[in-house]
Amino acid sequence: MATAQVFRALADPARVRIVNMLATRGEAVCVCHLIEPLGLSQPTVSHHLKKLTDAGLLTREQRGKWAYFSLRPDAMDALAAVVDLKGACC
Repeated sequence: MATAQVFRALADPARVRIVNMLATRGEAVCVCHLIEPLGLSQPTVSHHLKKLTDAGLLTREQRGKWAYFSLRPDAMDALAAVVDLKGACC
């Protein structure tokens, strides 16, 4: 997972909220359960989820007509490394 791609994926506040929501749940979350809390339409939520999935942060599982998303197991470590820049320079 490329750092620049992760930063691009997290550049939108809605995507940060999605990652936060998924990080606090112990299981995959249906797109349908993200629409109301985010206050966005289903196509917009799906667009944001695709960007996060393409960046390697989420996994997607199809269950009937709905898609369920969860944070990839290694995503938390990658996110922690991105934000922990102590000692990265001088």
